Amino acid sequence: MDTLYTLVKFLVGGGTVIGVTYLAEYIDPRYGGLLTAAPIITTLSFIFARSETSHMVTQSLVEASLYFAVPYILFLASLYLLLDRLSFLPSLATAYIVWLAAVIVASRSLHVW
Repeated sequence: MDTLYTLVKFLVGGGTVIGVTYLAEYIDPRYGGLLTAAPIITTLSFIFARSETSHMVTQSLVEASLYFAVPYILFLASLYLLLDRLSFLPSLATAYIVWLAAVIVASRSLHVW
């Protein structure tokens, strides 16, 4: 049963990514962006965590997600600004460096890790 449950989690997560990509490519990038910004994967993670662990673990997961939302926003802002100046892969790599630096600062200042 654990293997089937894990497979379902992969299919749901992967299906969400495929759906967002399809919307962005074939319908309208704004709708893909809306779904990307929507807490779909986050909600699924909370649901699966709650079904497998305690309320306290799920609450800690929500708290950590809140703390690390700022680095995610910095990642998106960096990527957006860099795409006008660099090609895609260097922009993406630099945005990840910005994200990692922000994660380190957030984790040390908030004592999450």
